[in-house]
Amino acid sequence: MRMDDRMLIEQAEKAREAAYAPYSQYAVGAAVLTSGGKIFTGCNIENASYPAGCCAERTAIFKAVSEGERKICRLALVAAPVQEALPSAAYPVPCGICLQVLSEFAAPELRVLLARDRDDYRDCSLQELLPCRFTAQHLAD
Repeated sequence: MRMDDRMLIEQAEKAREAAYAPYSQYAVGAAVLTSGGKIFTGCNIENASYPAGCCAERTAIFKAVSEGERKICRLALVAAPVQEALPSAAYPVPCGICLQVLSEFAAPELRVLLARDRDDYRDCSLQELLPCRFTAQHLAD
């Protein structure tokens, strides 16, 4: 494990503590590292009108972009049930919308850390998670 991976996962774990997940009971935290060397975090924020909520990944990405960052170099994602009675989750995986947003600001080889905690995670690429990305090149023709 790279030390910066552990640090990024720890930041995602810390962000997860702020999750607002009264409906799914599934708290998610994300941390993105930008090309500028900054880390931005986000948590999932649910709403009674489900589409009005926002995933942790997009929250972190939007925070980075709103601060002028345009290139994401690494993403860590951590999730866990809010209630102990719920079963343990598999490795968290970004939804399709989050992957598409991520693809706007990251290269296909971007490393994505899917973590249960800082010692138990899967490392994969954006290309593995979203093999057929929709990009600006699709709009050029």
